[in-house]
Amino acid sequence: MTAAPARTAPAVPRTPPPDPARLRAAVEEYAHAFRATALAMDRPGADPRTLNPVVRDAYFPVLLGLPPAYNPDPLIVDGRPCHLHSCVERAVVYERLAWGDAALMVAAPGPSLSGVLTEELGDDDQKERYYTTLAARPTWTFFALTEPHAGSDATALTTALTESGTPGSYRLSGVKKYIGNAVRADLGVVFARIKPGPVGVVAVLVEPTRPGFTATALPTTGMRAIGLSEVRLDDVPVARSDILGMHLSATRRGIVGAMRTFNRARPVVAAMALGIAQAAWDYAATNRRALRADESSAMERLRRRLAGTRRLVLAAAEQADRDPGDGTVASAAKYRAAELALETAEYALGLCGPGARLEHPLLDKLHRDARAFEFMEGTGTVQRLNLALGHRKGRILDD
Repeated sequence: MTAAPARTAPAVPRTPPPDPARLRAAVEEYAHAFRATALAMDRPGADPRTLNPVVRDAYFPVLLGLPPAYNPDPLIVDGRPCHLHSCVERAVVYERLAWGDAALMVAAPGPSLSGVLTEELGDDDQKERYYTTLAARPTWTFFALTEPHAGSDATALTTALTESGTPGSYRLSGVKKYIGNAVRADLGVVFARIKPGPVGVVAVLVEPTRPGFTATALPTTGMRAIGLSEVRLDDVPVARSDILGMHLSATRRGIVGAMRTFNRARPVVAAMALGIAQAAWDYAATNRRALRADESSAMERLRRRLAGTRRLVLAAAEQADRDPGDGTVASAAKYRAAELALETAEYALGLCGPGARLEHPLLDKLHRDARAFEFMEGTGTVQRLNLALGHRKGRILDD
């Protein structure tokens, strides 16, 4: 008897992403709204919930990246809804919004990295819980991986998730540092070690209202709006249903989930760095119209590098949408964009003269904010190591 052929799920038609130029144009109003409060948001202790009308008066659905079932008011581009669920769409939009204010972009409500991880590892009930919370009201989230002595090395985590006396109940203890939005968050993800070894790391959904959870704001020179924090976890109660990925194999959750999340996030971080670079270039071009020949040549070289890096960022985003397990191009984009942001901001400051920091406070802010991208989602050294590994494995761009 001949075996019946295996059934395959019907192919789901994928809507092609909107044209990047039209997508950028669709968020232009938001970008200028961000720029309008950029300097006010740069003051220590400034709260995006009270200072920026986009954040205060609307939930800003363009930022959510929520699935269609949870977002009845998405961004409309060319008459079609755009939920920013792909890395390409987010890269295009986040670059333009970062041109307005990268710090506020990161400080706005929405899923951010915790949403990417929940989408990657969460079961149906966890996704329902997560997305329902975010859809109900403006919700700030956090992603707590970095620790004071281990940085973002997931293999060296000391934060512990231990079983309590009650079956299915755990306690979460440890310290996380440099965690964005934790001081104002309603929900987030904490990485912890549940057992020794490389597969002993898990991610846990946690509300900061739980007993034992304390977040303290840290002073920063740049990106002040994100409320960078230290988080202390003192026997925070956790249920088994809070642990992401328990329906998956041990090799799929924890560190693997974190790496896939970073691979999808790095093109977006690169796009935000590119937004700062473009903002600095635009500012210098507007405020120094009479350029010497050497300055004009330098600005033209920077303009070309901006265009080239933009192509690299979009290529990385496309690769992340195809295969989030391969982060080679994402690392290349993040490394190049972070480098270019700082270089462009420094050159723009030089063009505006020795008093530029005082006479051009926005440019001063752009330069301070640009430095943050070296550390976001992995330093330049980490990205170069990823590129070396990708080279050894033969992972290269098609063109």
